Amino acid sequence: MSEFQEVSKQSGVHPKPAGLVFQYGTAGFRTNAKLLDHIMFRMGLLATLRSKTTKATIGVMVTASHNPEEDNGVKLVDPMGEMVSPTWEVYATQLANAEQEDLLAALKDIIEKEAVNMSQEAKVFVGKDTRGSSARLSQAVLDGVSALGGHSKDYGLVTTPQLHYMVCCQNTQGKYGEATVEGYYKKLSQAFIKLSKNASNCTDDQKHLSVDGANGIGALKVREMESHLKKELHISLFNDGSEGKLNHQCGADFVKVQQKPPTGMEINPGERCCSFDGDADRIVYYYSDSEGTFHLLDGDKVATLISTFLKELLTSAGLDLKIAVVQTAYANGSSTNYLENTMKVIVRCTKTGVKHLHHAAQEFDIGVYFEANGHGTVLFSKAAEEKIQQLAENSSLIDEKKRAALLLQNTINVINQTVGDAISDMLLIEAILAIKGMTIHQWDAIYTDLPNRQLKVKVSDCRVIDTTDAERRAVSPAGLQEAIDTLVKKYRKARSFVRPSGTEDVVRVYAEAETQDSADDLAHEVSLAVYRLAGGVGGEPKPLH
Repeated sequence: MSEFQEVSKQSGVHPKPAGLVFQYGTAGFRTNAKLLDHIMFRMGLLATLRSKTTKATIGVMVTASHNPEEDNGVKLVDPMGEMVSPTWEVYATQLANAEQEDLLAALKDIIEKEAVNMSQEAKVFVGKDTRGSSARLSQAVLDGVSALGGHSKDYGLVTTPQLHYMVCCQNTQGKYGEATVEGYYKKLSQAFIKLSKNASNCTDDQKHLSVDGANGIGALKVREMESHLKKELHISLFNDGSEGKLNHQCGADFVKVQQKPPTGMEINPGERCCSFDGDADRIVYYYSDSEGTFHLLDGDKVATLISTFLKELLTSAGLDLKIAVVQTAYANGSSTNYLENTMKVIVRCTKTGVKHLHHAAQEFDIGVYFEANGHGTVLFSKAAEEKIQQLAENSSLIDEKKRAALLLQNTINVINQTVGDAISDMLLIEAILAIKGMTIHQWDAIYTDLPNRQLKVKVSDCRVIDTTDAERRAVSPAGLQEAIDTLVKKYRKARSFVRPSGTEDVVRVYAEAETQDSADDLAHEVSLAVYRLAGGVGGEPKPLH
């Protein structure tokens, strides 16, 4: 077969170093950029096969998100803009790890298992972030696509969510939007402007937002989009990539973990600020109060704001749609309590990892999902979208219902339903705050986070930990969950759970309680229990105080 001759020839240009082993995880493949050339070429091959199987366009994004600048990575995007299916994650691992001489056999194995019609046309969209290695690595992807006779479209520099969006637009024949960066800006900004018209008497001060672009692709794209926003939002952009290093002391992950503002950003008291991560699929908000204390509004606060807004609109529109918020065990207990008991919203808890949240959100008419790290979006079922559209187009409606239906319709259009999208989430949050006339301080005061602490315990093999109940309870090793339960009872408003890391031999420990000291003490005591019962290595965990 001539296509395999081309694969053989091209794979010689992108050879695999012997003995390297990688695992395709939630974040795709991610490691030092120097080790990725063969992986990129092979993901080009795999995306072509996936395209032939689904008879649809597939996406390949070259990025390492919030990782340091010297890293890079790759993620595959399925036809509706979602993450690639679990079966194909296994194929990705298989193909990436096949030694050079076994590559064709591995490729043919996938073709056979999936009964791929090799004469079927294939189309692959490719995008990349701003890392120095991205141009070379995205070229390796394009080489992989052409080696199997696939057609490719190189979008160049785009955010991860923009590439997901393009793939969905292409495969819905434009129903979701136009598959261009310009089309993306137009759809989101027009919906945002229509929403903003519902905000009464917004001053220029209230329209101002400071954005930390993490010195990444998000900064470039916000700059490009600004002119479309027609002065409805005034953005001051920091860490725009003109001098600082990508993700270095800036970006959503830095702000969330360090609980402090990014370097290179001056914050005035009460001023709204937000940070993107390196590929602009996460967002967190924050501000300093009059005493100079830093306040973080993470994914839990974002999910609460959005779901409250949507629930109020559904009530005004008289629509009986089932809305739910999907969280992980890391969600702060105060947010869960507020949503369930005050807002009376369904809350579903899933395992950590966006694909689990996305999947659970699809079970409801409207599913709002956010991880605490700021990665998330809102999903509307087809039926929900149709009901909202019918109501918005109904000319005999009374004013309040009509207004609510139109607000819902524009909300749908400002949201990127394919994946978490920092730019889209930012526009939605800004519109909600303007419509509700809320300051960031008022948003923050909806509920108060319970103090919490996360720790890591090194173990010889983290697979000894097995969990159930969306990772909230440990099934093994014997006695561990009983020990955690006993420790939790010592503190007020306390809970704690442990889960094995997916990337290293450590066990992650989470604890929350009424006071920070209690949360710290509980986290330490649970760490000791893990160390003693799950084969800890090195010295015993030390108290935090």
